Amino acid sequence: MSLLGLGRKKVPLLGVDMSSTSIKLIELARKGSRYHVESYAVEPLPANAVVDRNITDVEQVGQAIARVVKKSGTRTKFAACAVSGSAVITKLITVEANLSDDALEAEIRDRADQYIPYPPDQVKIDFEVKGPSAAEAGKVEVLLAASLSDVVDIRVGALETAGLVPKVVDIEAFALENAVGLLADELQGGAEGSILAVADVGATLTTLSVLKDRQIIYSREQQFGGRQLTEEIQRRYGLSYEEAGLAKRQGGLPDNYEPEVLEPFKASMAMEISRALQFFYSASQIGAIDHIFVAGGCAAIAGITEAVESKTGTKTSVANPFANMSLASRIRGEVLHNDAPAMMVACGLALRSFD
Repeated sequence: MSLLGLGRKKVPLLGVDMSSTSIKLIELARKGSRYHVESYAVEPLPANAVVDRNITDVEQVGQAIARVVKKSGTRTKFAACAVSGSAVITKLITVEANLSDDALEAEIRDRADQYIPYPPDQVKIDFEVKGPSAAEAGKVEVLLAASLSDVVDIRVGALETAGLVPKVVDIEAFALENAVGLLADELQGGAEGSILAVADVGATLTTLSVLKDRQIIYSREQQFGGRQLTEEIQRRYGLSYEEAGLAKRQGGLPDNYEPEVLEPFKASMAMEISRALQFFYSASQIGAIDHIFVAGGCAAIAGITEAVESKTGTKTSVANPFANMSLASRIRGEVLHNDAPAMMVACGLALRSFD
């Protein structure tokens, strides 16, 4: 789905994820039956350039995108980015199956007024036919998506500031679904019929997404993230926030860091994921989750999967959508492996090249 409505022609796309702390870029190619990572880079963002997933400084974000493009070495100029679920309204509706393309679009736009609480000139609308309706013969299910124009335009502006050509503005949840398909392929039997959960622990938010048949059926956000660990390092050792973040990634902290700071944070993270799962179980009759993938920057913490598995009683692994991909010679596999859990949305966006 493209909120820009710029067509579906297959072209190489840079997946550009604008998170609250960094810009993440991935470019994929296909070699035979396997995907191949052509380009990849991560660039930190200045503080407060993105706040609560909203871009507050287009110029700084655009400059960071330009730096990440240069760092990656790519020559591709077409890009895909995403808006977050909180900025998007989605609705599954049914329409007559025999409508022409023009009639279908007119019907969708007419029906959209029922579901979108904003004036038509303030939103961008897109839709995707999902297939025949199981409940109503002669009808098809259509996924309607809308986002405030300002939310879309500001991301387009950031890409254009960096000299890129926006081709797709996707929805983060749909990009995540794309990437989860790669994770599911790594599970025994391709995880057909399994219920999978992705716990994405970012800087300030933890998002639990539950998928059945590789489609998100439940999503919940809660306030918890890696910033709490950074702030505790800052407080405990008298460092600036930037110094604390660097020390968290590169090491060199005192001997008491692991038992007194890191282990309690891991326990808290496992508890938050367990709590999120309990909310899902209380709201759903779908059944037990078969496998948890931990994603986001905090997934790189050593031993976190064991902590989550122990707390939840559910098989847990670190999300790595690139596990079965070949890499360009300029890409350092170990570095990409460490960043991989935080690259899920960027990877899902890059996969739009093959739609």
